Amino acid sequence: MSQYASAMLYFENEKYFLTEFSGDWAKEAQMSSQQLQFGKKIVETKLGSRAAMHAHPFFQVGLGQEVSETQGDVLVGTIGWTGNFRFTFEVDNAGNLRVISGINPYASNYELQPEEIFRTPEFIFTLSDAGTGPASRNLHSWARKYQLKDGEGDRYTLLNNWESTGFDFDEKVLGELMVEAKELGVDMFLLDDGWFANKYPRENDHAGLGDWEVTHSKLPDGIPGLVNAAQKAGVKFGLWIEPEMVNPKSELFEKHPGWAITLPNRETYYYRNQLVLDLSNPAVQDYVYGVVEKLMQENPGIAYFKWDCNSPITNIYSPYLKEKQQQLYIDHVRGVYNIFKRVN
Repeated sequence: MSQYASAMLYFENEKYFLTEFSGDWAKEAQMSSQQLQFGKKIVETKLGSRAAMHAHPFFQVGLGQEVSETQGDVLVGTIGWTGNFRFTFEVDNAGNLRVISGINPYASNYELQPEEIFRTPEFIFTLSDAGTGPASRNLHSWARKYQLKDGEGDRYTLLNNWESTGFDFDEKVLGELMVEAKELGVDMFLLDDGWFANKYPRENDHAGLGDWEVTHSKLPDGIPGLVNAAQKAGVKFGLWIEPEMVNPKSELFEKHPGWAITLPNRETYYYRNQLVLDLSNPAVQDYVYGVVEKLMQENPGIAYFKWDCNSPITNIYSPYLKEKQQQLYIDHVRGVYNIFKRVN
């Protein structure tokens, strides 16, 4: 296989206007608009993971006029895939528009085995004749009804310690923040990055990823102590994890260097001082699932995980896939989804 279109929509109108979104950390969802002319306009990513890092997998197309919040025909679309995606907007010689969505075929030829089924991801879209307001509410209703656990129920408000403490905290500081969270009327306190690793403590983003045991010097009573403190304060407790990533300065990387996606015989490039674990490898999937399972079994009071993805895939090579390297972008994302299914 070399092409992975999930859908093709066809429109006949006088004009078409595309609104797309781009950005990065602390500058997310920068909106830009343009009229689509003859030829192709492509919105895509080739980062492997962290798919919304630059180009976002979401768009709006005004049919006949520019996109408006309250009036006009508009198509709003996204895709159920968190890896490389591609949206193609093609205006042909007759002035008609094709919208083609799917997995990005870049470096992703896929060899199907006999009887193997390849399912392309869902293209998720809505049409509105009254602008983007009803379209966004359609998507919100769909997500709450069909995608989120208890999506039509109440949602927790959350206080995250990160902007207050960064990596610099201990049990006393966190306990005080929990009490303040309750006083603010917040439902849940979330402990962000910096709570784990001992041989290479997570004191900054240079070390510790992969070693998911609590840092004893910071938190001598462990996660159970924090869960109890949250209960006493009258708030739920949530926890930050990023188990699909690894720092080279970690016990996990020392034991299993072949579990990381990294090119042989090349100088390694690190984004945010970390590498992405090779989730095309079933053994790595088992490890990542085990991290989450252990935390949940030992701490049933954890009400929420903030599961982060801070790095795109760099140094793209899988020691596991060997001669099938062009399947890595797809098999890695499938590996992530396998873990999510097991957790659920």
